[in-house]
Amino acid sequence: MKQLLRLSGIGILVVLLVLVRLFEHQLFYDPLIDFYRYGGHLAMDVPQIIFPKLLLNISLRYWLNTIISLVILFVAFRDKNIVKFAALLFALLFGISLATFSVLYFNLNVQNVMGLFYVRRFLIHPLFILILLPAFYYYRLKKRANP
Repeated sequence: MKQLLRLSGIGILVVLLVLVRLFEHQLFYDPLIDFYRYGGHLAMDVPQIIFPKLLLNISLRYWLNTIISLVILFVAFRDKNIVKFAALLFALLFGISLATFSVLYFNLNVQNVMGLFYVRRFLIHPLFILILLPAFYYYRLKKRANP
């Protein structure tokens, strides 16, 4: 029963991540979504962007996904040390990615337009949880095998 509750909790949290994605147009300012979706990047027709507003919305989306991801890790492992370590990794990743995104944006040209796309994608999608969840699971298995 306890395992079922844990899996249900993780399922609900994953649905929250999906909802963030489904309602991205309503919740967040990001003109680059359509720029990449409809091929504007191929012609370099960069839309008009309010950069501080874009950074704020990308940051909000990143931290919303991060909070949900950290709760997933807590529900899965019930270990505050894992959550603290993951939070530190998320914060480091955020700083590096946001700085990289800014540099790429202000130097936007044909060579780095896809780099901007991938860094932005890493910021707005909860990809890091896909790495951390199996990594911490493997860590737990190794820890139990070698007490």
